[in-house]
Amino acid sequence: MNVADRLSFFPALYNVTEQPKLGMWLLYFTIVALSILVYKLGFAQKQKLPLIKSILIYIFLAAGCTILTALGIFLPITEGLVVAALILIIYKIRLHQSKKQQVEAK
Repeated sequence: MNVADRLSFFPALYNVTEQPKLGMWLLYFTIVALSILVYKLGFAQKQKLPLIKSILIYIFLAAGCTILTALGIFLPITEGLVVAALILIIYKIRLHQSKKQQVEAK
């Protein structure tokens, strides 16, 4: 059984089997970036949090991404984050357009 055949898209893209150290770091930073994007688009509050609370949120988010990176080698974790980010981007665009039309109607 060839391990390279079982990799999901991003680990295969980053050549995790040939360059494991660089590939895993690239996968980790991709997952962290996508997790921050999904957090900001879908879960962050409109009002700003204090600096220490924001730092704690991002520290725990980065720590949780280490587990997601280990799972993301064979499972489509990164691909799921890409889909979640796209859905949230489409939602935000539609919400902005809807609010803009409501303001113009008044």
